[in-house]
Amino acid sequence: MQLKVMLFMLIALFIGTMITISSNHWFLAWIGLEISTLAVAPLIMFNKTPRATEATTKYFITQALASTTLLYSAMFCYWKTGEWNINALNPISASLIMITLMMKLGVAPLHFWMPEVLQGTSLKTGLILTTWQKIAPLLLLYQMSTELNTNMTTTLGLISVLVGGWGIVNQTELRKMLAYSSIGHLGWMVIILPYYPNLALFNFIIYMIMSIPMFMTLDKMGQTKISHLSTSWSYSPPLMCMMMFTMLSLGGLLPLTGFLPKLLTVLYLNKKLMIIITTLLIIMSLLSMFMYIRLTHFMIMMLTPHTTNSLISWRPKKTFFSLFSLSTSISILLMPMLPTTLI
Repeated sequence: MQLKVMLFMLIALFIGTMITISSNHWFLAWIGLEISTLAVAPLIMFNKTPRATEATTKYFITQALASTTLLYSAMFCYWKTGEWNINALNPISASLIMITLMMKLGVAPLHFWMPEVLQGTSLKTGLILTTWQKIAPLLLLYQMSTELNTNMTTTLGLISVLVGGWGIVNQTELRKMLAYSSIGHLGWMVIILPYYPNLALFNFIIYMIMSIPMFMTLDKMGQTKISHLSTSWSYSPPLMCMMMFTMLSLGGLLPLTGFLPKLLTVLYLNKKLMIIITTLLIIMSLLSMFMYIRLTHFMIMMLTPHTTNSLISWRPKKTFFSLFSLSTSISILLMPMLPTTLI
């Protein structure tokens, strides 16, 4: 019965997202967001633990607050302009709607719910929250990109990059680390969104490609703490080696895939003569880069010499390995395969 319920919720999640991204009417977009929220809440509480219940409650209250504010902002826009069209916005309603969508995405300083919710749920559900569940709000922001306040988006983006990098450094839990990694990447998307929306979507696609093998590998290993990573090396050296490169790609290390969206963002901001913003972004990103390099060093070098008499599973099942090997390869090797004209 639980499997049937999960399948139903996943279908509802897909339908809600499709309703939102295909609508040009604020009320239909709001309905799609609500369907997605109501579908994700049971998935968070699927494990039926006290921590999962707490995470579900925090998620539902936060999303309900954001949805209520979004609906009232859309009604205010209709009162002022006489239209429900997403592109027909006045400055006040555009700012309010932008803030509510930022809360749904988990952009700092409206990120307070994201680390706690990911800590209380499974890695599979965490993957949904950090990738699929962000598609609808991000595409709504994409549609209203011409109406966004650039000063506000730049400020929120810089805060997100700083909070994401600083939060990763202070964490010992892998799920919270991935939550702060998501916040940091959202900062890059939010900053470039008003100037070059297509590049923001490209950043999100690259982030999804890198997140999928990361979450799948950690879920396969069953690890939740950073201190356990060094003991996982004997389980499958090839798998851990690929996860190590995926971590470095998430940090934006050259020449891996994660460096590409950051490079394109920096080049475009330089063309706009936003030198100070670009410099701050690069400096703040060094925090997350330091933590990812530290994690890879911990995985490889910090395993003390030991002997064991237990049987070791050196290779995962071929079915799992073949399912995510393609996404892992793309998350690591996409940039070297691209032509230089794109960069």
